[in-house]
Amino acid sequence: MDFRTKSSNHAYLLLALVPIPSFIYNSKAKQDVVGVWEARLIHECLDFVVAPLKKAAEVGVMMNDPLGYRRYCFTPLAGYIVDTPESQLLAGVKGNTSSVTTASDHDFGDSFRHPPRTGTTTLRQLQAMEALIDPMDIVNYIYEAKARFRLLGVHKPFWRDWPLSDPTNFLTPEPLHHWHKAFWDHDVKWCIKAVGWKEIDFRFHVLHPHTSYRHFKEGISKIKQVTGREHRDIQRYIVGVISGQAPRPFVVAIRALNDFRYLAQSPVIDDDMCNMLLEALKEFHDHKDAIMASGARLGKRKKNKAWGIPKLEFLQSVVPSIRANGVASQWSADATEHAHITEVKTPARSTNNQNYEPQIVRHLDRADKVRRFGLLMAMLEAQVEFHSDDSDDEEDPELDPQVLTTTSALLSKIGDTGGIHRPTRVVVDYFATALQLSTTGTNSTPHRTVISNPNIAFHLTRDANFKCMSVEDVVEKYGIPDLRDAISDYLTHCGWISSIGSHRAPANPNLTGGEKTPLVTHLNVWTRVRIQQKAYHYPHNNLPPETVNVIPPSKDWPLGCYDAVLVNTDSSKEWPSSGIQGMYDLPAVAFSCHIQIWLLVTGHVVGQIHLIFHIIPTWDAATHATPILSYAQGFDFVPQINHKISGSSNLKGVYPEPSTMQYVLK
Repeated sequence: MDFRTKSSNHAYLLLALVPIPSFIYNSKAKQDVVGVWEARLIHECLDFVVAPLKKAAEVGVMMNDPLGYRRYCFTPLAGYIVDTPESQLLAGVKGNTSSVTTASDHDFGDSFRHPPRTGTTTLRQLQAMEALIDPMDIVNYIYEAKARFRLLGVHKPFWRDWPLSDPTNFLTPEPLHHWHKAFWDHDVKWCIKAVGWKEIDFRFHVLHPHTSYRHFKEGISKIKQVTGREHRDIQRYIVGVISGQAPRPFVVAIRALNDFRYLAQSPVIDDDMCNMLLEALKEFHDHKDAIMASGARLGKRKKNKAWGIPKLEFLQSVVPSIRANGVASQWSADATEHAHITEVKTPARSTNNQNYEPQIVRHLDRADKVRRFGLLMAMLEAQVEFHSDDSDDEEDPELDPQVLTTTSALLSKIGDTGGIHRPTRVVVDYFATALQLSTTGTNSTPHRTVISNPNIAFHLTRDANFKCMSVEDVVEKYGIPDLRDAISDYLTHCGWISSIGSHRAPANPNLTGGEKTPLVTHLNVWTRVRIQQKAYHYPHNNLPPETVNVIPPSKDWPLGCYDAVLVNTDSSKEWPSSGIQGMYDLPAVAFSCHIQIWLLVTGHVVGQIHLIFHIIPTWDAATHATPILSYAQGFDFVPQINHKISGSSNLKGVYPEPSTMQYVLK
């Protein structure tokens, strides 16, 4: 799935260019007729294009798998990635009608899933219509089809003779439009209405900015052009932003929808997570009346019309679709939307702006040949062979090509060769860099790239942003008056003070006559650190690194820019399975990039990084080499009563706040 959804891998190919018809007679009075003719034309085109696939689904066909083996294959339609209007068009139903169930606009707000609209049911209804009215009597046919069965008027859907293909199954949930776009179109509008546009804009304005995430400095109420990236960024903040201003049941409803969307995006989903999805959806329906009560959403005529949102009803079909077709994230339109650029727009720019279609196809054909040639050269360079050679010829074993049997082995083998086209953006591997530094060694110690545990790697630039900076200057620049005391306490805890000098102002072993000098005088200081993690479900995959900023007060940042992090205080605990545990007893702590924390707490806690530094030693560095350290401000968790987690109605503890399910810090 990961390989297929990356546009740089060119897994999606242009199959056909569907014509856009222009009708001579196109008045407002005939819009329904024109729309049905367009829908019929699309189904006719699809029927023609996928005819070979239908035949293969019926009788089977021999095909080569990625390793070159011949397989006897059948090709039913497993998934069709489209938005809600297109899904209604493909299913052959009218607007305000579910394409996968028998629900209509009056039923979209129901808390249960209506019976599925199977292909057999639709075909039976079309047969009944054809027995009454000639499909070419377009006006009367459309009227009766909509009135009797809520059908669109397409009398020959393209999937009618495609074996094992049913709209209920192949019209899968589409995360980009069904979840993220729906969030922007509905949830955000409800929140703006409930909280007030001035208040919500102010709350987004004062949010702490983070690198690689958009900061909505002007708020969100007036932004017009937004993409899926902005939808996702707003989703990260929205629950915390409205908390304390919107009614608690309203917050619960919004949070439940967010929980549903985040859980459904998981690349691995089991029965337990399916049950969690159903519980989140039920929680929303239990509290959705609070949205109406706050005046955030008003029905036009009847109460049940207030929830006439097709995408809301589609959520009821997410779990059945996951159980039938796998995780929903594989059906996201992110890749297909980007394919419009790579497969149509970019090739069109290489044309002479006349007769586009054949030039686009020629461009794609040549580009595909170049990629295939590059892949072949990479395989030859890597000495890859898919089938073992049974000949008895004795050759040098070092020159024998390596036989591969899996696609993953092929990709890893040719990954270091230069003959294959590569993505424009490659995720850096700090884990490999840290491993290389630890095995080969370097003159720069401590290492700037280290692995704290199998799932976390830290990276700093080779040169510090502030070199050889006196402790007094650091204290003044960063506003940390107890920095020297914190460093001394840390060195005492590590057992280094007693062997080097006295506490607070230890003796310098290079001086004589009892002269005293501070043990720590100068520091190297960094303003940011990069942290890379392994993917939770696929630990062999590296996630893109995240930047943690530790910027001192300046003209651009009057109060500085200090990012907060989760800190592991017990090596036996692992995030996120262990959860957050423990409370801070000290206002400030010093810890190393190796996550060796000096605290009497267990689990994971939250800290705000205020300084990243390395002590320039005045003692024997070979004997007492210090790691790169951080000075952080710890946050205390505000105890909460959460009956859902603790099972008690009066027990307070380190629990998330029940309406937002987020921890409250101070």
